[in-house]
Amino acid sequence: MQGPRGLRVPSSASPPSPRIPLRTAATSIDWVPDLGAQIGSLDWWRGVATCTALCVATWALAPGIQPLVGAVPPPLVGAEWDEARAQGITAIGQGAATGRRMAANDLVAPLTEAPERPTVNLSATLGEGDRLDRVLMRAGVGRADANAAATMVAQAVPLDSIAAGTRIALTLGRRPDRTVARPLEALDLRARFDLELALTRTAGGLAMHRKPIAIDATPLRIQGLVGSSLYRSMRAAGVPAKAVESYIKALATRLSIGRDVGAADSFDLIIERQRAATGETQIGELLFAGIDQGRRKVQLVRFGPDGAEREGERDGAGASRTDGWFDANGQTERRAVSGLPVSGRITSTFGLRVHPLLRFTRMHKGLDIGAPYGTPIHAMTDGVVAFAGRTGGYGNFVKLTHGGGMASGYGHMSRIAVSSGTRVRQGQVIGYVGSTGLSTGPHLHWEVWKNGAAINPRAVSFAGVAQLSGASLRAFKAKVATLLAVRPGG
Repeated sequence: MQGPRGLRVPSSASPPSPRIPLRTAATSIDWVPDLGAQIGSLDWWRGVATCTALCVATWALAPGIQPLVGAVPPPLVGAEWDEARAQGITAIGQGAATGRRMAANDLVAPLTEAPERPTVNLSATLGEGDRLDRVLMRAGVGRADANAAATMVAQAVPLDSIAAGTRIALTLGRRPDRTVARPLEALDLRARFDLELALTRTAGGLAMHRKPIAIDATPLRIQGLVGSSLYRSMRAAGVPAKAVESYIKALATRLSIGRDVGAADSFDLIIERQRAATGETQIGELLFAGIDQGRRKVQLVRFGPDGAEREGERDGAGASRTDGWFDANGQTERRAVSGLPVSGRITSTFGLRVHPLLRFTRMHKGLDIGAPYGTPIHAMTDGVVAFAGRTGGYGNFVKLTHGGGMASGYGHMSRIAVSSGTRVRQGQVIGYVGSTGLSTGPHLHWEVWKNGAAINPRAVSFAGVAQLSGASLRAFKAKVATLLAVRPGG
């Protein structure tokens, strides 16, 4: 191929590329590539070089770190310190308070010690088994004043009769110096439910002032339906738990609570109650227990020793009556606390048997009742201890006489709880189950004699009947009329 001037130009040559300025080329280069990608490539090495150069330049151009010197104010002293502390919010125990309070000036005279209050009002509580004088001394009363106060209170009521938990209000007066106890200026306590005592200091010493409290002794009568549960119905009606327990025990001497009492029956009971003019109420013992079953009405009245013992009443077993539940006619029936003198199971009955140790047939004159070692043994009815000690194969043995030719014996005891010649009441613990004498294990051997001959204990009824008469019956009838006149809820 020929050019315009006749020069020959190769056909494969290309036209020359234009020249790129250096600044433009530098700006088109990626000086900070991603060092996490294309590791080992030219761009990556270029990025490493850039990073290294920047680090070296930073280190070379760093001015260094020099400490800054600050001005420290001089510590506050004197009045300036007192005023600053008064305005600071710190612990009161360190002498500070919130708000502004000026420090004391020259007109303030410092005290050697803080003055005491002229009187101090305290309250003390009498504990179980505690003594009044000791309670007062623990509260800060001097020994002489405490003994004098206890002596004066004892003139009004026995100190042992003051109920535990009684609050005592005290006022202690000014004392001449801190080395002596404060004098007792005043004392107030509820000595009895119907009496409050106040002791005050006069010119001649302590003086006692009695403050009688008016008491209304009208009993509380509560009636209601038995419903699904006698206990829950009585508690819902407001009967105290202790009174419910006494009510059920009283009725159990006449009928079976679980079998004979129905949901449609009505209960009726009267409880001792005292109401003080100061507003307190005190509940006492159960006085009357009744139940109306429609076809049958049971009314039991508690009659204490004032009537029965004065007349020398005796029950069917010959024991003196001192307290119990009588029906409206003045008659009472006393039953044994349970069918057996000990809680257990009968392991051997009355009659002929092969002795477990002697291995021959002989008459077994009582009942063997198996029970754990140490189980309490109760007297089946009132009686007198004719013998208490160890005897032959019976081991530790107790014999009771009950009057009317009846007697009972209790053998193999681990420990005897009564002594010969003493009188025991029905249900009283006379000993504990053991395995003394000829015995194969812990149990009670129980015998009963009628006119000296052994009889089957299960064939004997330990119920006794007592009938009031004379002055006792008249007093009882008057009490029944008074109780039945009480209105329910009154």
